[in-house]
Amino acid sequence: MDTNYPSDALLIESYIDGNEYALEKLIQKHKSRIYNFIYSKVMDRDTAEDIFQDTFIKVIRTLKKGGYDENGKFLPWVMRIAHNLIIDFFRKSNRIPTFENRDDYDVFQFIGDDSGNVEDALFDAQVENDLSHLIESLPDDQKEVLMMRIYRDMSFKEIAENTDVSINTALGRMRYAIINLRKLIQSNQIVLTR
Repeated sequence: MDTNYPSDALLIESYIDGNEYALEKLIQKHKSRIYNFIYSKVMDRDTAEDIFQDTFIKVIRTLKKGGYDENGKFLPWVMRIAHNLIIDFFRKSNRIPTFENRDDYDVFQFIGDDSGNVEDALFDAQVENDLSHLIESLPDDQKEVLMMRIYRDMSFKEIAENTDVSINTALGRMRYAIINLRKLIQSNQIVLTR
């Protein structure tokens, strides 16, 4: 963490209290990491800048509405917003932005195919979208654990502490979430591999 900045929680609290400068500090603190993440997926500077701005528009709206409740997990929350906007971009545009041909290009790194063509990127975006919808249909306790583990990269110890359950319960919920996801994938006939 950059010690030149106050904690995310303090900056968010200050911004919510009306200090616009706190938001500027928050953006500067994380700008490089978030922008580089977006750019690594879309490989186009203009598109990356647009998605970066859209990400922070969503962040601002959520903060102003009082809808932020990530408890010290600001960066993973913002990255999740950016990730969803990237998926939306690929789904809506049905194309890949101009990029340098590289053998290792893979839009979502979801399936380890290094060929990197347009069909692969669209397929990966569709899989990501389908999985997001299936995750939403899981029971709340299973969905919560799955989201914390996959999208916030939390350990099972952190999940247990945040949900006020034992580690075994958190592990059990994750196990049932995966079992239920597999059933949903089969019943909805979703294809996860080419």
